[in-house]
Amino acid sequence: MTTLQPRPPYSDAELAQLYPRQLHLQQVQILLRHGERTPINARFGNAGLPAFWPYCSAVRRLRAAVLGPSGPGAESVSTFSEVQWRRRLETFDNNDAAIPASGPKGELDSLCDLGMLTDRGRETTYALGTRLRKLYVDHLGFLPASIKDADFIYLRTTPIPRALESMQQAFFGLYPPHTRAPDFPPLTIVSRNPADETLFPNDSNCRRFAFLSRAFAQRAADRWNDTEEMAYVNKKLAKWMPADSPRIAVDSRPRLIGIMDTVSSTMAHGPATRLPKEFYDPKARSIMETIAVEEWFAGYKESQEYRALGIGSLMGDVVARMVSTAERNVPPPDEEFVQTPGQHGTSSSTIDGLKSKNKKNDGDDDDFRFGLSGCHDTTLAGILASLGAFGNDAWPPFTSHIAIELFRSNFDTDNTNTTNKPSTSLLSSLWPSSPKPTPIGRKPTSSLTPREKESLQGYFVRLRYNDTPVVIPGCKTPGNHLDGDESFCTLAAFKAIVDKFTPRDWKGQCHTNVKAPAFPEKEELAGY
Repeated sequence: MTTLQPRPPYSDAELAQLYPRQLHLQQVQILLRHGERTPINARFGNAGLPAFWPYCSAVRRLRAAVLGPSGPGAESVSTFSEVQWRRRLETFDNNDAAIPASGPKGELDSLCDLGMLTDRGRETTYALGTRLRKLYVDHLGFLPASIKDADFIYLRTTPIPRALESMQQAFFGLYPPHTRAPDFPPLTIVSRNPADETLFPNDSNCRRFAFLSRAFAQRAADRWNDTEEMAYVNKKLAKWMPADSPRIAVDSRPRLIGIMDTVSSTMAHGPATRLPKEFYDPKARSIMETIAVEEWFAGYKESQEYRALGIGSLMGDVVARMVSTAERNVPPPDEEFVQTPGQHGTSSSTIDGLKSKNKKNDGDDDDFRFGLSGCHDTTLAGILASLGAFGNDAWPPFTSHIAIELFRSNFDTDNTNTTNKPSTSLLSSLWPSSPKPTPIGRKPTSSLTPREKESLQGYFVRLRYNDTPVVIPGCKTPGNHLDGDESFCTLAAFKAIVDKFTPRDWKGQCHTNVKAPAFPEKEELAGY
């Protein structure tokens, strides 16, 4: 759960294996957990942990848009300008008198709010952006080296500031200022109201999912609270628990997950904000992580409803964007597929051509080659667990990411499964004069027409979690993956797997049968 240690850059041999010549990269969607932050709640002051951490330099250089008059003497308020300001925190003493908040060495500036992205978190998310540039710009040539605008990039974030700021840091690493045109326009960043948010498991606005979450959490408490493992954690750490909750448990106050959160946050930062050494006991940390992973993510592995309400809507969006790209790339009867020069590359001029060819006027943001979404640990683990690919992995560290890559086979090679090749002549003979079809979107696989199924052929999906390819169980079936590499799932198979937990009416399902039994009659395995 603490700081990610990135693997070294891919070697040439690894790149050749990860990006085989018979596949052409079409689209990439990156979902990244925010960087290092302060704890969500102030805990363990009795163990000497300062309540205020001096690791957030951004609060010394804030900017705000303010509306004012257009000029001296103007009566109307019609022009925006910026005001620069810095933020200081205030607290109160034992007598309820207001006093300035201060850090461990008396610092008044750069103090973080709870759960705030720290300077360290900004560094690691910027570094992630530079690694993405190294891969997708320098090595693969998939993205242009310099850009005039970001219209081909989909930027998205949850309403939580650390997710927004982490995504912005990663974008700046991907395209630092010198790579952007002097007249580069403001970035468009997409967000949603909290009630509509599906970029993380939204138990605050989905009552049925909240009920399911509590049920699985209680099951974890029943399984683990009275075990030898929990007794070991108590032996090490219970002496710092509050008097009204002296025993550590899954459902203690603070909860086990809260204790783990504080430990992880302190490990990611400096010695001035460290706990006593017992908190970092390797065995105690391993036990806490094992229990927390089960408490929070077992539901995705066992229950289709849990997957649907927790992460299904997001994955439906992800698949719909890939399907949209595949549909747009189906050549009409008089057009043949032409490989872009270079192994995987697309030059800046080609990007412009793609934009002019595919640009819509309806505000649809499916026309993009690269997506960058700022989200959370529960997003990444929820996705992997719902695809049957999380196993007993550790809690996602800060600045973890999932890269969801869409590939198209190069049809003039002999190494690709040709049964997945879309046939232009077949399309022409079956539908010689049919009108433009309705986009597939989230239409279930079982309802697709022959033409719609044909449009998905020749496409493959691969997930990389923290730069390591992920194998989805249902993609291992013969015919569901690229010959010789099970990590490349056919788009048709990947969509069929995700379809099973993509909700048709997320909000409706969130408020239906809220207190129905939480656990399925038998385990509904993920990833098939």
